[in-house]
Amino acid sequence: MKSVGVSSPMAIPPSYADLGKSARDIFNKGYGFGLVKLDVKTKSASGVEFTTAGSSNTDTGKVNGKKWNTDNTLGTEIAIEDQIAKGLKLTFDTPSHQTREKWQNKSSYKRECVNLGCDVDFDFAGPAIHGSAVVGYEGWLAGYQMTFDSAKSKLTRNNFSVGYKTGDFQLHTNVNDGSEFGGSIYQKVSDSLDTAVNLAWTAGSNSTRFGIAAKYQLDSTASISAKVNNSSLVGVGYTQTLRPGVKLTLSALVDGKSINSGGHKLGLELSEL
Repeated sequence: MKSVGVSSPMAIPPSYADLGKSARDIFNKGYGFGLVKLDVKTKSASGVEFTTAGSSNTDTGKVNGKKWNTDNTLGTEIAIEDQIAKGLKLTFDTPSHQTREKWQNKSSYKRECVNLGCDVDFDFAGPAIHGSAVVGYEGWLAGYQMTFDSAKSKLTRNNFSVGYKTGDFQLHTNVNDGSEFGGSIYQKVSDSLDTAVNLAWTAGSNSTRFGIAAKYQLDSTASISAKVNNSSLVGVGYTQTLRPGVKLTLSALVDGKSINSGGHKLGLELSEL
């Protein structure tokens, strides 16, 4: 039985950085072209986390690897959430790495229909202020993002976005710095199939970038991904969960315009989280 005169609370909209994220994930996750990569994260009995990472670029042959525990960094992060006001979070990040010359203050305010953010990077040249705001109403979303560089006394980023979001459908459009125009559509066709389309155009150029992508969940442990763009680049990926927390990803990028001349890329990634 429905109650009369009581409205359901409005959802908190995503942050500006997360607008269109569902479509981007379909295009980006599940691929690792041109790399053989290993990521392993472990934690000792005392709670200290260790990360071992290594990668080899199959194009250049260069191998990078690292082991990390403290990285000679002693950082202090203080977060205050819902103490001064409900929905307000303040974070003070002051790393003391010898080569680090700046620290950050982050703040966000999230309530029904609004998501605000303001980050300040402090360094010797002068602080940079990053601000963002997203408002939402009945599925519609509108956002603004800016960066003011006090050292240059000008805006270095000036972005707008408008979109619409439901449970299984998302539409996102954006204008970056008045010169880059983009849009994306995400749709969850079924419990197993997710699809995405993106479109981008830059003012002053005649080139338009267009792509479609899909991810299909074979079962609870395996999925396949595929994408193609208007430059005839075709990407495919296969992800298999070997055991809880351990994933193997195989991927390939094929240049449809140069099938016989080579230049295609393969990728392999093994990660343990």
